[in-house]
Amino acid sequence: MRIAIGGFAGLIGTALVQRLRKEGHDVVTLTRHEPLQPSDRRWDLDTLSIAPPFLDDVDAVVNLAGAPIAGGRWTDERKTRILASRIDSTRLIVRALASSPRCRVFLNGSAAGYYGPHGDEWLDEHDPAGAGFLAEVCQRWEAAANSAPDGVRVATLRTGQVMSSFGGMLGKERPLFQCGLGGRIRDGGQYMSWISLQDHVSAMIKILTDDSISGPVNLVGPKPCTNAEFTKALAKAMHRPAVMPFPVPAAKMIFGSQLVEETLCAGQRVRPTKLLEHGFEFRDTSITESITSALAGRR
Repeated sequence: MRIAIGGFAGLIGTALVQRLRKEGHDVVTLTRHEPLQPSDRRWDLDTLSIAPPFLDDVDAVVNLAGAPIAGGRWTDERKTRILASRIDSTRLIVRALASSPRCRVFLNGSAAGYYGPHGDEWLDEHDPAGAGFLAEVCQRWEAAANSAPDGVRVATLRTGQVMSSFGGMLGKERPLFQCGLGGRIRDGGQYMSWISLQDHVSAMIKILTDDSISGPVNLVGPKPCTNAEFTKALAKAMHRPAVMPFPVPAAKMIFGSQLVEETLCAGQRVRPTKLLEHGFEFRDTSITESITSALAGRR
């Protein structure tokens, strides 16, 4: 396949591009800067345009673009940027798809935050959206993707916490645990829906190549863990103690109450129902396996 990718420079995008090329697919990277490589193609989110030949020469497009969720305090300006960066890139692709008869597959980012906080309740793709800023972002992001022209197979990727030592939650937590400063958040009972980076990339390729998969897809592992279980597994893997609780009040002073409550203190217990129904086999099925693989440096 020939696949265009927006957001290719992030943790997931980098791994996806590497795997696709390794498996013999041709990748076109969409960039906001002047193209440096023959595979680069400029897109402009201000004018909602993609440089010729647009998406006319690709079979599928994957959009992972968006400003970092946890990149700073959620001021009104930053929340606007988080939302706009996702909606604008998605609308740009939808517009290009309207005049690109060859490109009939569209994978668009989303997040498990779609469901909002639900305690220990199991959730799957049939459950409704929850409350909160992240849930609202995901709803609007998915709605923009689902406005793609008829005949385009759309899948929205409700991604959980991606386990990789190269970034994401594990990449940020690793230095703290290395210094012996890791610890559970509050009582550690909140559920975390996670997926290894390798399984996430494999799942995206499965969705790209399986015409029977469409709509929302939970990209999470089959066994969510609690924050306490994650803390214990990471501390054991790094041979470090984890007895100090995470300083939630201090984090709120730095990052703001809403960001901390929605990203660190809330959780979802999400099941990958659609992937399992379509025969996807996970490599990492426990948080211990995933952390071990990530710390070994395997993407």
